[in-house]
Amino acid sequence: MIPTNNALLTGEDPPPVLVDNPSGASPFLFLGDHAGNAVPAQLQMLGLDASELGRHIGWDIGVRSLGQMLAQSLDAVFVHQRFSRLVIDCNRTPDAADAIPETSDGSAVPGNRGLDGAARKARIAAIHAPYHAAIAAQIEERARRGQPTILVALHSFTPVMGGVARPWDAGILHDGGDTRFALALLAVLRQHRDLHIGENEPYVMDGTDYTIPVHAYPRSLPYAEIEIRQDQLGDAPGVKRWHRILGDTLTELSQLPQG
Repeated sequence: MIPTNNALLTGEDPPPVLVDNPSGASPFLFLGDHAGNAVPAQLQMLGLDASELGRHIGWDIGVRSLGQMLAQSLDAVFVHQRFSRLVIDCNRTPDAADAIPETSDGSAVPGNRGLDGAARKARIAAIHAPYHAAIAAQIEERARRGQPTILVALHSFTPVMGGVARPWDAGILHDGGDTRFALALLAVLRQHRDLHIGENEPYVMDGTDYTIPVHAYPRSLPYAEIEIRQDQLGDAPGVKRWHRILGDTLTELSQLPQG
C-alpha cells in the first residue's frame, strides 16, 4: 500500500505522485524524481518567486514532458513526483542534509531554514515516501506478472554550473548493480556523431543518489540514469528531438537478454 500523509498536503495541492500508463506492457519503467516544481500551499512557495522555482534549482526542466511522451509511444509506465526538489529531493536519502537544501546554486531558500525534525518528517511522509512506495509497488506488480523491468531514471542538467560550462548533450550514469543496460545505452548513443555523450557526466552516480540504488541494485534490475542538458529540453521541438532519439534507441535495446 502506498503511504499517505495529510499533515502537509491539503485539497489545494496536487497528489504527490502520478503514474502514467500504469498497465504499460513495455519493459521500461521510467522515473521522474524531479519532474514537478509544485510547492505545498502551506509552505507559501518556500519564500521564493515563481521564476526561481521555474529554473533548474526547482526541477528538472523538460523531464515531465519527455517522460510522458516516452510512456505513450513505448507503452511504458512513467512514475513521477509532482513537487519541487526544493521541498524535498526524492533522489536523496530522506534524512540527508541536502534533501531539503537551505541554498541551491547561490539562491537562498527561506522556507527551508531552521526546520525542526517534525517539519522534515512531514515532508518525507507526504512526498518522499509515497513516491518511492509507488515505484516499489510497480516493480512488485510487474514481478508478480512476470513482466521484465528496466529502470530508466530521467533527469536534466543546467548547461552552466558554478560558472563552468558543461559540454555534454547528455550523460549516462551508472555505478553498482547490473550495469549492462546502462553501458549498452551509452555505446549506442555514442554512435550518434552529432551527440556528445558523457559517462557519469556531469554527475557521478555515488552515495548521494537514492532512487536507482534503492530500487535497482537489491533486485539486480537493469537500469540507466539519463541526464540531458536543459537547453535541449527547454521547448517542444527539443523534447520531441530527444523523444525520437531515446525512443528509437530504447526500442532497439529492449531486445537485449535480461538475466
